[in-house]
Amino acid sequence: MPEDPMHDPSSAPPRPPSLPSSHRSRRPTLDEVARRAGVSRSAASRAMNNARNVSPAKREAIERAAEELGYVPNATARALVTNRVGSVVLAFSGDDPAFFGDPFFSQVVVGVATVLEKAELDLTLVLASAPNGQARIERLLRSRRTDGVMLMALRRDDPLARVADATDLPIVFCGRPLTGDPRWYVDADNRGGARSATEHLLRSGRRRLAVITGPMDQEASVARWQGFVDAMAVAGLAPSLVEQADFSHDGGARAMARLLAADPELDAVFVASDNMAAGAVSTLRAHGRTVPGDVAVVGFDDLDVARHTDPPLTTVHQPVRALGHEMASMLIRVMDGESPSPIILPTHLVVRESAPSSPGAEVSGLPAAMPG
Repeated sequence: MPEDPMHDPSSAPPRPPSLPSSHRSRRPTLDEVARRAGVSRSAASRAMNNARNVSPAKREAIERAAEELGYVPNATARALVTNRVGSVVLAFSGDDPAFFGDPFFSQVVVGVATVLEKAELDLTLVLASAPNGQARIERLLRSRRTDGVMLMALRRDDPLARVADATDLPIVFCGRPLTGDPRWYVDADNRGGARSATEHLLRSGRRRLAVITGPMDQEASVARWQGFVDAMAVAGLAPSLVEQADFSHDGGARAMARLLAADPELDAVFVASDNMAAGAVSTLRAHGRTVPGDVAVVGFDDLDVARHTDPPLTTVHQPVRALGHEMASMLIRVMDGESPSPIILPTHLVVRESAPSSPGAEVSGLPAAMPG
């Protein structure tokens, strides 16, 4: 076949050499990856096991060679090298499978999974309030079939925390427990967020404020209650209208009904979660109250439900997915031998129609609202 005058073979990019036909029927080895990348076998091994003492250029060459050859690390060999099993646990203090459908916890799981996927770690989810869940956690820890544990939604004197105390495996908490002094945890500024929500209601001219808290055996609920009390104290008001619920829509609806029975003239309510706030709005409407005309409502979380409530909820935004992301990242750092400091993620108020701003309003002890 005549040569194509327009084609210059020397200008084509070099192709990686093909494996001999005898090699194509078996899995490529780490030695072959190292040869193709032009590095030592030990460097290739360190890169495949995510060790840190590999230069970016070598790591890139090794990863490219592995991809070209179709190399897949042997999980058993990797476990022997790293002394890990390649799996971590995310345990929830609950016993209802519907828990996993809660938008808050599902977003946390997304944040966790994003980090673990990059680290090539498997995730096991466990509902651990029921005895069988606690037994499963205990078996995992005793057999060391996990490299670390993340714990969520712990209550005061939670048996899950006692199970965690009995192991030397890395443990990271999502939210600081009410009892104990964990070394590693990630949390949001619950108290500061609740304070800003209450201040917003006060600045808008509301005076008969109520609050719906979450379960008071959880740290997040206590912190949000404390933030409400802080703002009320500065304004010289007593936090007398208080109801507790369970972070659910129905729980918020029932708590709002009790508040209306206690004081039909209340004109604002801070609710410690968006799910409960949506329930509170439905009760207010059923009782003939307009929102925000008669009663202003502020929630907490800034989940999708806050945007879809009628009217859309003013709420405290907390970075829910980032809670999971930072928790998983912290666990990996602890597994790598580091000792990171606890992390408190910031919160901020998102103003929508359920409690609009009133620029220029001022309450004794509180500065006037800033424009914008």
